[in-house]
Amino acid sequence: MIEINDELDVTVTLVSPVGVLVDMGESEGFIDLRKHPSWWEDAVSPKVGDRLHVVVLDDSRTPPRLSALSNDIEIARRVRAEGS
Repeated sequence: MIEINDELDVTVTLVSPVGVLVDMGESEGFIDLRKHPSWWEDAVSPKVGDRLHVVVLDDSRTPPRLSALSNDIEIARRVRAEGS
């Protein structure tokens, strides 16, 4: 079971105008396009089959909400370190 601030490697399975669905292994997740680097940087837009490193932002939603932004990943790492 995934929890908020967990980090995962995922694969993009569907690209839509508002975000992407990803395969997390045992379930699916959703990345809003604003939480993908291509929204903010000169990164390539997501494509089906892309592998991404993500962090769980909201584990209470179906599918869980994820982020591929390095800032969100760093925040999750700090939160996990403080909780240790």
